[in-house]
Amino acid sequence: MEEPLAVAVVGASGYTGAELLRLLLVHPRIRIASICADRAAGKRIDEVFPQFRGRLDMPIAEFDPAAIAGTAQLVFTALPHGHSARAVDALRQRDLKVIDLSADFRLDRASVYEEWYASADELSHPAVGRLAEAVYGLPELHRERIRTANLVAAPGCYPTSAILASAPLLHGGLVEASGIVVDSKSGVSGAGRSPGLATHFPELGEGIRPYKIAGTHRHTPEIEQELSKLARGDVSLSFTPHLVPMSRGILSCVYARPTDSSRNARVYQEAFEKYYENEPFVSVLGPDALPDTSFVRGSNRVHLAVRYDARAKLVVAIAAIDNLCKGSSGQALQCCNLMQGWPEDMGLEAVAAFP
Repeated sequence: MEEPLAVAVVGASGYTGAELLRLLLVHPRIRIASICADRAAGKRIDEVFPQFRGRLDMPIAEFDPAAIAGTAQLVFTALPHGHSARAVDALRQRDLKVIDLSADFRLDRASVYEEWYASADELSHPAVGRLAEAVYGLPELHRERIRTANLVAAPGCYPTSAILASAPLLHGGLVEASGIVVDSKSGVSGAGRSPGLATHFPELGEGIRPYKIAGTHRHTPEIEQELSKLARGDVSLSFTPHLVPMSRGILSCVYARPTDSSRNARVYQEAFEKYYENEPFVSVLGPDALPDTSFVRGSNRVHLAVRYDARAKLVVAIAAIDNLCKGSSGQALQCCNLMQGWPEDMGLEAVAAFP
């Protein structure tokens, strides 16, 4: 019988780390070998996240790449940008496979990363030499490259929804590459577990707010990068994210001008159905249904729909995902399955939790 894959989770005290552990616990070919989180070191994981009581009581250790290399074969890193790059570099030096859930390896060019992510005390990419080996971990676009990768950059949650909603349109040349508008709504867990006034429930509850609009959100270049590859030319877009008073879920609406306004709605529907016909986690909804975050919660699924507004001459594509699962930890596990040569949906077969 095949030995289970020993994995480590670095940065396990955040929401994405906890979601990842939830999924790894039920994966039939994975064994959790170590859990690391510097701010929670010395505690048990079920003390930090009581949902693991009776299932997982491992102690949390400080990050030690040498110790991890002695126990694990693959590592998931879920650290803030900047910090993750250094940890990944240390792990790769020890020849460990890594799936990174931060933004540190998603962008192809260091100059773009530095423009959007540089801080006052860190003006350059912390591990620029690793960018060339990183594969963008969106299986629907880069499945074959992920299979042979040693370093995978798991996409951001907003980009996952925006790219999947736009991919058939740009790949097929059905919409113009400029003037695209991406309007997204996200649950507050996407902001992370560290408390702040903007995500304090009395401040957010009973309302909805946009933030970092007009080309200022850091996910903008990530979306443009991947869509430009699909369009085989530069794509420019305006991205407007919103926080809504729910814990998890993302709904993204993409608006684009058609390259031929004489096409009817069926052309776009058929383009989506063909593009995603063999994708295990993507459901293209018919003309009588629209995506709803309620029906993907806790799952690795994507619900998509496309409409043509003939009066306004706009194509509207909509995606619903769970930001913590398909938008983060579930997608990372999907990439792990590909890297190991396992069935892509292994450990990710769960139906969404509703209501």
